[in-house]
Amino acid sequence: MTERKPPGVDFESFVDRQIREAAERGEFRSLSGFGKPLPDDSAPYDELWWIKGKMHREGASVLPPSLTLRKEAEDAEAAVAAAVSERQVRRILGDINTKIAEALRRPPAGPPLNLTLFDVDAAVERWRRDRA
Repeated sequence: MTERKPPGVDFESFVDRQIREAAERGEFRSLSGFGKPLPDDSAPYDELWWIKGKMHREGASVLPPSLTLRKEAEDAEAAVAAAVSERQVRRILGDINTKIAEALRRPPAGPPLNLTLFDVDAAVERWRRDRA
């Protein structure tokens, strides 16, 4: 609880003293942004900054499910290219194939899916060739 400003004391010096004493006690060290740089303020002001930040923190997407799945398929192809083992390639493609198969059984809302299941064995062969 903050104490009241005593009469006759300059308001700014009163606040500055409280901040300094709190810093000396280490009360700011447990704050979530302590030691991190401030965000870039050179970008133009965006009225929806807090909505975008909340969506980013919660992993919400504004894309229709079919486009989200297409993006996941592209990301899976990139992950396969960076994979370090055959087991990892099979796991990545197995995960995305499961999602694609579900979407093909029950088409999601939005634009057409335009995806087919990945041929895991052919992808593993390409991965082996690229590593050789």
